[in-house]
Amino acid sequence: MKASHAVTIQGEVAFPVEADLELFANNFASKLQVPLVIWLEGDLGAGKTTFARALLHALGYTGRVKSPTYGLLEQYPLASMQVLHMDLYRISDPGELEFLGLEDLLDDQTILLVEWPGRGGEWLPKPDFIFEFVYAVQGRDLHWKACTEQAKTIDPLAFTT
Repeated sequence: MKASHAVTIQGEVAFPVEADLELFANNFASKLQVPLVIWLEGDLGAGKTTFARALLHALGYTGRVKSPTYGLLEQYPLASMQVLHMDLYRISDPGELEFLGLEDLLDDQTILLVEWPGRGGEWLPKPDFIFEFVYAVQGRDLHWKACTEQAKTIDPLAFTT
């Protein structure tokens, strides 16, 4: 009997200036497919919300994109999909997510962006991508990991040029 080994696809992208991160988000938006779950990890100020804001604007949202730190969840309806942006930094117990009704909000036309996913426990859907933003000597770096077959068809490195 053959053992099957899941192939992990991962990489790193450097963003010396914020405009590079915005360009990446714009290019990434042009290739993604719904439904999609992206976990956004990294220290405070490392670029999670900046990426989410740039991605939403690239997808066509024209309004103000605010950090969902205090409200936990922001919904952004778009023409052909919706984006849910969560920030779990302030929750103390993953069970608090039960009251958001996340399961009722998710459908096959939804992109879910989750900041601080480690605080969500079993209440969160598994990610298609994990994007970890880290401080670099110049700007920020993104360490990314494709976690599903759908995500493995999208190569974030292709969006850096």
